[in-house]
Amino acid sequence: MAGLSGPSSSGRHDVLIVGGGLVGASLAIALERIGLDVGLVEAAPAGALPAVFDERNLSFAEATVNALSVLGVLQKLRAPSGAIERIHISRRGDFGRSLLEARRYGRSEFGRVVIARDFGEALEARLAELPRLARYRPARFLGLAPADGDGCAVRVSEANGERVLQAQLLVAADGTRSGVRDALGIGIEEHDYRQTLFVARVRAARPPDGTAYERLGDEGPTALLPRGDRHYGLIHAVASEHADAVAALDEAAFLARAQDAFGWRAGRFVGCGPRSTHAAIRVLARRTTAHRAVLVGNAAQTIHPIGAQGFNLGLRDALTLAELIEQARRADPAADCGTAALLAAHVARRREDRERTMGFSDGLARLSANDAPLLRPLRSLGMFAVDRLPSAQSFLVGGAMGYRGDVPALCREMQR
Repeated sequence: MAGLSGPSSSGRHDVLIVGGGLVGASLAIALERIGLDVGLVEAAPAGALPAVFDERNLSFAEATVNALSVLGVLQKLRAPSGAIERIHISRRGDFGRSLLEARRYGRSEFGRVVIARDFGEALEARLAELPRLARYRPARFLGLAPADGDGCAVRVSEANGERVLQAQLLVAADGTRSGVRDALGIGIEEHDYRQTLFVARVRAARPPDGTAYERLGDEGPTALLPRGDRHYGLIHAVASEHADAVAALDEAAFLARAQDAFGWRAGRFVGCGPRSTHAAIRVLARRTTAHRAVLVGNAAQTIHPIGAQGFNLGLRDALTLAELIEQARRADPAADCGTAALLAAHVARRREDRERTMGFSDGLARLSANDAPLLRPLRSLGMFAVDRLPSAQSFLVGGAMGYRGDVPALCREMQR
């Protein structure tokens, strides 16, 4: 059947996931692992990776590393990842800085830095091993359809035309501009930070030593992440009105601008790979469930990348859902995956983590980019407090490692 890889399928599944990116593919692996009949609708054709798997640098919290190791994904990485052994936070023009060190918490690292392209290839290798997964690719979500019985149905377009797929539960993992979310009639709250993020691979005079840097400034953050290839992953935010001018800079001029924003803690920047740009926009769904449907990942919330929380938060959305379904199936092997009770439990379990992570990301993004003179001494005091008070450090460390709220069990299983 054109467009379908995997076992012969009637188009009926326990769970149908729309979106084959980072969160959707990870969820498919987690659900297939517990024996479910899963369908995955992917825009990219066989042999191609979704656009999200590019040169961006993904910062995986310890909880994410644990879960992806248990799911057998990180073992498929072909390129080395970089360990985050310490986190250095400072702000240009303010006094003080905060230094979080993993060894002070009995850890060798807080997490790891993985290149999105490498992670995409590892996910693809793992997906190819799943015997029951039905993959519809390339396929595009068109809208909802009347369900045949107690369930949900969607219309998708494939090379051979249009077809209807049915499931007990529909999962929207189709990103910030989610078509599934729109079809479900779920509204959003949107905030434009008016920042453009330049992402690139940078070589510095000194190779990474396990330190991840977050340098805050009036236009937004400039972050350096320690990659596994002796380079840094650079994320450099500029005010949106300056983005075209910065994009036009040659390599030397761009490095000089990034150096001026970041400083010299990593030594001189001596080389830069291709640059990509991304708008910093927060998009929050007003609710994350509908009748027999749930939003996960960027479809549920797209947050500012400051603190590198986005994918980690989305993965916990997905793994909590998988855990709830697994618990229901253990109690009753024929349990329905899309009941209102199960979806309500998902909302309740995700509430604290979602609210705290979004609040942290948004608050830090707004506060750090505000150049009001009266805020400078307050920020400096905050940096000093975090560096001196164990309770303040513990709050940040717990979030950095992915342990906020009711964390899925897979995130706590340290199997590497």
